[in-house]
Amino acid sequence: MTQIDAQARKEQHREDWDRAAPIWRKYDESLRRGSEPLTRRLLDLAGIKLGQRVLDIASGTGEPGLSAAEIAGSSGFVLLTDQSPEMLAVARDKARVQGLQNVEFRVCDAEQLELDQESFDAALCRGALPLMPDPPAVLRIAHAALKPGGRIAVTAGGRPEANPYFTVPYLVLRGYTTLPRYEPGAPGPLYFADPGRLSSLLADAGFRELHFETLELVPMEFESGSAYWEYSRSFWGVASVLAQIPTDQHEKIAQEVAALATSGNPESTVSLTSELVLASGVK
Repeated sequence: MTQIDAQARKEQHREDWDRAAPIWRKYDESLRRGSEPLTRRLLDLAGIKLGQRVLDIASGTGEPGLSAAEIAGSSGFVLLTDQSPEMLAVARDKARVQGLQNVEFRVCDAEQLELDQESFDAALCRGALPLMPDPPAVLRIAHAALKPGGRIAVTAGGRPEANPYFTVPYLVLRGYTTLPRYEPGAPGPLYFADPGRLSSLLADAGFRELHFETLELVPMEFESGSAYWEYSRSFWGVASVLAQIPTDQHEKIAQEVAALATSGNPESTVSLTSELVLASGVK
C-alpha cells in the first residue's frame, strides 16, 4: 500500500466513523452491556490496577478506556485516543456523566501518536488494530510508551465463519458490488483472524510472554432485522461499500440484510454471535 493510498484510507475511515457516531451513541448502552465480558477480560489480560497509567488506542466511544479509568482510580490516569473527533466526543460525554476526573482525550492518528517513552503501565486496543494501514507501527509506538514490564492487550475479529454479527451485511452486499479484497499480509477487517500473524507482529515490536485466546459473545441484540441494519450500516466497511452502490438499491439491500439476520423473519429479534481473538504481551 502506498503512502497516498494509506492516507486516503485513513481519511475515509475518519469520515465514516464521524458519520457513524450518532448511531453508536444511540446504541452505546446496549453495546457496552453486550461487550462487557470482552472488556473485562481485556482489562484482566492487561493487568490494570489501582494507580496505573493506561493508554487506550483507538478508543472510539470510550471502551475499554473508561472501564480502565474506574479501576485505575483517582491516583491513576487513562489517555483515550482516536482519529474520529465525533466518536471521541461520545466518550467525553460518558466520562463527564460518570464523574471520571482521571482521563484525558486526544484526537490523533494512532500511527502518529507522540508519547513520552516508558510513561505508561499498560496499553489497550479493542478491535481497531486490524483496520489500521500500518499495525506494526502502532505496536512499536505502544511498546516504546510502556514502562519495562508493562503489558499490552488487544482484540481483533476471529474467523469469518464464526462472526455472523459482522459478516451478514457483506454476504448481501457482495451481490451488488465487488467487495474489497484483502491480500494475504495486508491489513483489513480479518487481518488477525489467524493469531499467528498477530503473534509475529507483537514479537517483532518487542513484546514477550505472548498469550492468545478466543472469546465468543453476542455483542448486542436488536429488536428487529431493520434495527440490526440501521446499526451495522454504520460499520466503517459497510458504509464505504454502500456508498458505491446506487441509492435506489439501498432499500432492497436493507430488506435482504434484515431477512438474512433473522432467518427470514425480519420482525424477529437479532442475536448474532461474534468470535474475538484476544492477545497480550509484556515489554
